[in-house]
Amino acid sequence: MPDTRVRRRRRFLVCEPRHFAVQYAINPWMHPDAQVDVDLAHEQWTTLIDTYRAHGHTVDTVPPVPGLPDMVFAANSAVVVDGRVFGSLFHAPERRPESVHYDTWFKAAGYDVYRPESVSEGEGDLVPTGRYVLAGTGFRTTREAHREVQEFFGVPVISLTLVDPYFYHLDTALFVLDDGPTPNIAYYPEAFSPGSREVLARLYPDAVLATREDAMTFGLNSVSDGRHVFISPRSEALAARLADHGYLPVPVDLSEFHKAGGGIKCCTQEIRS
Repeated sequence: MPDTRVRRRRRFLVCEPRHFAVQYAINPWMHPDAQVDVDLAHEQWTTLIDTYRAHGHTVDTVPPVPGLPDMVFAANSAVVVDGRVFGSLFHAPERRPESVHYDTWFKAAGYDVYRPESVSEGEGDLVPTGRYVLAGTGFRTTREAHREVQEFFGVPVISLTLVDPYFYHLDTALFVLDDGPTPNIAYYPEAFSPGSREVLARLYPDAVLATREDAMTFGLNSVSDGRHVFISPRSEALAARLADHGYLPVPVDLSEFHKAGGGIKCCTQEIRS
């Protein structure tokens, strides 16, 4: 395929995994008896940040807070569209204090932050793509929150129902490949209800389809800048299919974070301003 993919510079918000640990279980990946190598996690995270910067992207950081081991998963903190910030209200009580610290960062950076009334977990379940926001539900973010998102941004929201607990957030089963008038996505169809699969097939007939193995290796918890796809090195088959479609896979190992059910995208909030 001709080399026609165009990179767009991105601005990312991240949080250092200084206090990262698996201290409770709120998804099937988490086991409190799992040993986390904090030094390795920090090394992997640093490599991700260095890789983003090496590819021309801007990275801002939120200070980590003791006692909030999942704060490293910055994507869950908010969704930002055209400089407007829709904050988070976590499903799990253990994570709810994270919102305060992210809201503080956004406000200090000059943003107004909308506080949702319904459970909403940021870019974990809210994925802006072209004219729409794709919105996951079934395990975390509620349909009531989808309505709030549409009213706040004035952008059509497409509700998608997740049915497999291993893919409890939309960003574990789907990611956006590029921008523009006809953006494309990659996704794992069986993570979704039959009706949601039909919706995705109609909206994205040229999508890159992933297998369960791709999804279980966190291949869909990836970040694309329109040309480069920052992806788990374990997702070799998906990376090969992406390359066949003209994208350049950039493997980054975040395997230590898989113990908490997270990966590259979970650690990456995009600020669209």
